[in-house]
Amino acid sequence: MNMRSVLLLACLLGLSLAASLERKPHHCSKYLCIAFVSTQNEKAWFYAGYEYDAWQQRIRLYETGTYNNQSFTYDVLLLYGEGVMYQIDTKASKCTKQPLQADFMPLGVPPNASLLGQYVIGSSSGPGEGLLVDTWQGKAPDGAQYMVTVTEFGCIPVSTLYQTKEYGWIVVSYINTIKGILDPSSLSPPSFCPGLDAKPEGTPVDFFTVVSNLKKIAV
Repeated sequence: MNMRSVLLLACLLGLSLAASLERKPHHCSKYLCIAFVSTQNEKAWFYAGYEYDAWQQRIRLYETGTYNNQSFTYDVLLLYGEGVMYQIDTKASKCTKQPLQADFMPLGVPPNASLLGQYVIGSSSGPGEGLLVDTWQGKAPDGAQYMVTVTEFGCIPVSTLYQTKEYGWIVVSYINTIKGILDPSSLSPPSFCPGLDAKPEGTPVDFFTVVSNLKKIAV
């Protein structure tokens, strides 16, 4: 290897190292996608539409299907800033309001995460055969471990692994992701829902309670 090749290699390595050091954790903003959630103990899972707004801490999950020749719909709106969940039946114009007792979990990479590595999903043998992703790891304030994978370009969420006491490891995968929200009104309660002044009723719920309910309806 001649001196010119050595200098070129050193330059490329330096650029690669600099790019790695410059990567900083950051949250994603607004997304529309399909999410698949499963848990280690198999107590909960779902495959449903997922709308997400980081700025106002809002999430909407909706699933429709058929079982035993009967159609079902499960549609919920989680408003973390207000601490409430709306369960919505648009067809019947019915809506209930329950207390929400969980902290908002932002998509993307938490600020205390450390870069585990960069990988290719698929193949790097030819153009368009693989997806370049970054995987980050860390611990949440409650001590739970997590691992987050996002695309290198655009910080599009690919998957999240999160450790919980009740469910074990939870795996969330995201597909068909679109940046932005096509219909902003979908992240606000419909007019037939109880108003802001109405007191939430029923047992407090969290995100994983919602996941469990999706499973009960879909099976």
